[in-house]
Amino acid sequence: MPVIDVTTDPEALTMTVTADFAAPVERVWNAYSDPRQLERFWGPPGWPATFTAWDHRVGGRAVYSMNGPRGEKSSGSWEFLAIEAPNRFEVLDSFVDDEGAPLDGFPAMRMTFTFEPAGDGTRMVTTSYFDSVEALDQVVEMGAVEGTKMAMAQLDAVLQDLREYAQGKGTRVELLDDTHVRITRLVEGPRELVWRAHIEPDLVRQWMTGPDGWVMTECVPATTVGETHRTAWAPVEGTEGEAFGFEGEVLLVDAPRRAVTTERMQGTDGPTTVNDLNLYEEDGATLITVLIEYPDKETRDMILATGMADGMEASYSRLEDTVLTPA
Repeated sequence: MPVIDVTTDPEALTMTVTADFAAPVERVWNAYSDPRQLERFWGPPGWPATFTAWDHRVGGRAVYSMNGPRGEKSSGSWEFLAIEAPNRFEVLDSFVDDEGAPLDGFPAMRMTFTFEPAGDGTRMVTTSYFDSVEALDQVVEMGAVEGTKMAMAQLDAVLQDLREYAQGKGTRVELLDDTHVRITRLVEGPRELVWRAHIEPDLVRQWMTGPDGWVMTECVPATTVGETHRTAWAPVEGTEGEAFGFEGEVLLVDAPRRAVTTERMQGTDGPTTVNDLNLYEEDGATLITVLIEYPDKETRDMILATGMADGMEASYSRLEDTVLTPA
């Protein structure tokens, strides 16, 4: 976790975030100066950012939106007040509506970002300045502290070459909090094909085959918000076990980048999870990220204990060996 300290000071009306990164100052500066890189970490998990405007000069303005897994949307803007590459920049950060106008009742805040060498890496200090204690409290109550920590935890993947960050590490499981788990797996292949492998039945059947000795009996992907998806497996003759399957609804689609669905066992009332699939491509490799939201910690632990991660690793290996491997 890069964030080493978050301090709120009601007397000074500030919130200060200190983080350390294993990358030189210039590399961290580049991540904050390129909207495509910023999009990978500015929003916390489940709320990825999209920058729709970027005028990186003093007096210029950037506009972004963060989109939640159930279609929620929160938008903001930066007015660049100072830019001193590669060590410092300052912005006025505001909540805005769809037209970019400031929202009434939501505090704007001045933010300074500083980057200094620290050992072999970089120490970043971000200070947010508020007009009142009420504005500071409002932002904290909105989850700014935890959201900032989780957002910054995504930056390590941005600062490294994608293969250096994830190649050979298999399927990784991170417990973000009591109800959120992030699963990542790098596969060798273009994002467009990895996306198709998740939504085209003929491709899905090649790699999402279930445990050894089982066959997929139903495969109904869905690609439109509100549609229902269904997938089921059954043991072949001589294999022990009972048939099972999953079903759910599509909540959000941003092809070929992101799809959010609900999931529950077929024929039951739950528990239901929210699965947020994100695909990012770099130099011919695609990082698959699945953010899973569970209803509670007990459900999270119960499902992880079934060996879910091992099953996903077996499936992703088949994905590379079948769909993503040229004939």
